Amino acid sequence: MSSSTVRGVLLTIMLAGFSVPVLAQMAQKLPAVPQVAGVPAAAQQAAEQIDPERIRAAVKYLADDKLEGRGPGTEGDRMAAKYLSEQFASYGLTPAGDNGSWYQKVPLYAVRTVPDKTTFQLVPKAGSSGSGEPLTLKYGADFVTNNQTGTAVAEIDAPIVFVGYGIRAPEYNWDDYKGVDVRGKVVLLIVNEPPSEDSGFFKGKALTYYGRWTYKFEEAARQGAVGALIIHREDLASYPWQVVRSSWSGEKSYLVGDPNAKLEAAAWIQHDIADKIAEAAGYDIDDVIEEAGKHNVSRETTWRLKAHIVSEKRSFDSENVVGMVAAKNAGPEQSVLYTAHFDHLGMDRNATGDKIYNGATDNATGCGIVLELARAYADAAKAGTPPPHRVYFAAVTAEEQGLLGSEYLGLHPPVPDQDLTLDLNYDMLLPIGVPMSAEVSGAERTTFYPAVQSTAKDFDLTIQPDQFPGAGHYYRSDHFSLARYGIPAFSIGQGTLFAGHDPSWGEQQMKQYTAERYHQPSDEYKPEMDFRGDARMAQFGFALGWLASEAKTEQGWQSGDEFAAPRKKSMAGQ
Repeated sequence: MSSSTVRGVLLTIMLAGFSVPVLAQMAQKLPAVPQVAGVPAAAQQAAEQIDPERIRAAVKYLADDKLEGRGPGTEGDRMAAKYLSEQFASYGLTPAGDNGSWYQKVPLYAVRTVPDKTTFQLVPKAGSSGSGEPLTLKYGADFVTNNQTGTAVAEIDAPIVFVGYGIRAPEYNWDDYKGVDVRGKVVLLIVNEPPSEDSGFFKGKALTYYGRWTYKFEEAARQGAVGALIIHREDLASYPWQVVRSSWSGEKSYLVGDPNAKLEAAAWIQHDIADKIAEAAGYDIDDVIEEAGKHNVSRETTWRLKAHIVSEKRSFDSENVVGMVAAKNAGPEQSVLYTAHFDHLGMDRNATGDKIYNGATDNATGCGIVLELARAYADAAKAGTPPPHRVYFAAVTAEEQGLLGSEYLGLHPPVPDQDLTLDLNYDMLLPIGVPMSAEVSGAERTTFYPAVQSTAKDFDLTIQPDQFPGAGHYYRSDHFSLARYGIPAFSIGQGTLFAGHDPSWGEQQMKQYTAERYHQPSDEYKPEMDFRGDARMAQFGFALGWLASEAKTEQGWQSGDEFAAPRKKSMAGQ
């Protein structure tokens, strides 16, 4: 057979299995892995073998319809966990879950609101003027809600109290609940936090945890409220109402024993509904939002919430999948942890059309990256160059339910938290090409940041600040669950600069993804996806993890950081 005939046969075989865009991507190799001081040659060679097509294979499997969106406690959840553990085992990792297994059991209960049996009605308070007739809200269009307690039926008839942003932050001399008794009442509050240009006040433009919806529900429960209504305004939330509706259309899961999951109505309402509540009292909701950003404006309203919430509850266990690569040194001190969540939103069986939230980008990509990192570390160890200290790899569950799997991992780490020197997390990396920049938001808060800067330079990556600081990404992914227990942690992601594109292209891609696919059934695997960027971010993270393991001292937080105190406490063995 002539060489041209051989080439033709090979091309025919390849075209049978791959689309033309994929072949074009495969023809373009990743840039070489640079020599990073402190990373030995054998480890660098292992990083060179991180393969975009292996990441593709993981994403394709995890995002397949047969896994039904990987909702916690479902068959798809179990299939995903089994797949991840089998991959870890095939690389030669050591199980690091419960009792020598791959799995760390995470006890959960899930609550699903029954939309056609659940009602919200705004009723004027007796004797109030201006409220008019009762206002019946439409589930999905006007509000979404969840009964965190999991009782089959919750009946609420309680006054609504406006509490601004719903924040108590003594370090900023801010208390929206000051002088207001909300026990047994329903609080109405604003998404996000007071706007600021001052980095010393709620960290300026960067969202803190106080702005996250999870905090607001937690604080409302601590204050004794029976319900909370978060006002959605797209510019403040950083995502459209469709994202809220989709995210709350299925089950919401909670950790068994969570002391903050006490609200009978953990709800969001549309901005125009909040405006009607305000209008009855003679003010404009946007004017109040602006005022609430300057000082506390907590006040009573002229409305009561009359709610009938019907829920279905199930108790179940999900699992974190945890593996380990043994170290050159015997002790566990300065262990590095890599994390990514493998769950997504499951199925909305009441939806018309596509019912499956496949979660290809969010977060099958992160899982594919962590798998390749595990393989690379294991290969380096097999080549006679194990990491200086143990390296753990955790695929965690129930992130979309409020970081529950990583929260459990933070409470029950594979080694004492003082022995974990760094967590590097991967979440939602768009497979769109080779990045020329990286986002490592939160790394600057750690003592490890100089190593991040120098390694990024070695990789020819520009470190970009968070392109969307008001979105509070640091508090929306699994590294936060480790950080709140003092473990230095941040996520590694792409910036918006990509090879072959102008600077605005990457930002446009991210905005398009958020608008059209984020937390929607359309987040599906496509053959034209380009996983070279995911592989590049894996190589970058490999070098960072090795350097953290190699470092002479434990990593920590910058002085004065909000997580410095829990780190100091854990290092003291408390």
